Amino acid sequence: MNNFELYNPVNYVFGKGQIEKLKDLVPANTKIMIAYGGGSIFNNGVYDQVKAALSTQFEENNIVEFGGIEPNPRYETLMKAVEIIRAEKIGFVLAVGGGSVIDGVKFISAAVNYKGDAAEILRQRILFTDISQVIPFGTVLTLPATGSEMNSGAVVTINATQEKLTLGGSALFPKFSVVDPTVIASLPKRQLQNGVVDAFTHTMEQYLTYKHDAILQDRIAEGILQTLVEIGPDVVENPTDYKLASNFVWSATMALNGLIQKGVPSDWATHMIGHELTALYEIDHARTLAIIGPNLYRVMFETKKEKLAQFGERVFHLTGDSVEEIAHKAIEKTVEFFHTMGMKTKLSENTEEFAKTADFIVNRFEERGWKALGEKQNITPEKVREIVEMSY
Repeated sequence: MNNFELYNPVNYVFGKGQIEKLKDLVPANTKIMIAYGGGSIFNNGVYDQVKAALSTQFEENNIVEFGGIEPNPRYETLMKAVEIIRAEKIGFVLAVGGGSVIDGVKFISAAVNYKGDAAEILRQRILFTDISQVIPFGTVLTLPATGSEMNSGAVVTINATQEKLTLGGSALFPKFSVVDPTVIASLPKRQLQNGVVDAFTHTMEQYLTYKHDAILQDRIAEGILQTLVEIGPDVVENPTDYKLASNFVWSATMALNGLIQKGVPSDWATHMIGHELTALYEIDHARTLAIIGPNLYRVMFETKKEKLAQFGERVFHLTGDSVEEIAHKAIEKTVEFFHTMGMKTKLSENTEEFAKTADFIVNRFEERGWKALGEKQNITPEKVREIVEMSY
């Protein structure tokens, strides 16, 4: 097992009716911003619950609202919130939404006191480790998928250049996250499908590498994968079932709260390629992962075959006469699961303008110096091209 440090200061408040605890969680004696997305929180009752909880602590003139944070949050939109916070001298931000809203608030938190061009935060992958340099924030999760409610990473799109880039650092953990599984009852089926596949692929990025001696980490990851395979199709059809909803939400958090990545190698090339598809064609993030992931496993088969076989045996209970046979079956079983979750796993099924996609992505990666990706740094630009073209 590799050396590691585990740091996660998030106060994770889980269960039915927990939104009312905001009155004790949000710091008093400061002006706050409530940030949200397209307005679904007005339809599902979450907005009313948040405002009711805050009304005992805050006068209306001490609450500023900022709506319209997009799925795949745009740098250009987030900078408008940054300017409001600077002008209004806001001291705390409450993100109410899914991963996109929370990711957007992490960028906002980092950018308010940043002295240079805020786009540098993304282009230079600046890590924020000094909590005195960021605006504190908390979250109310409404869409499980990204684990952003319990980690310090974020992904933001610069619309002008069609770039989807990351930021993070230990100063960008939420102070708290309120997670009530009942709020998923009103989510559209497509968002639930996306959430399951996103959490599944987050786990795979940290698990499906090569065999190592971190036995417990493998078992935790396999438990998350098994749970998502078991409940995924059902929670999409029955989101009001609390057993299904609560296990889905907790699995999505556990998939990317930092625990299963400790002491083990990780990949993340599927996400790096997938981000480009979202930036280019605005394909839902989870759906890009379903397009790229299986083909990455095929192209990098020799690197991953032993772990693929372990995955197939333990998660899907597959058998076969060789490691290679079980590993191939595991890839096909993964594609089958994605199809069950409503994914279209070919790029051509998601956009008509795919012919030059491989050229664009390879050129962009080479411009950024991304020439050695994956757990063994052996996913070269040539391999990226092969993965993308296989995904057409």
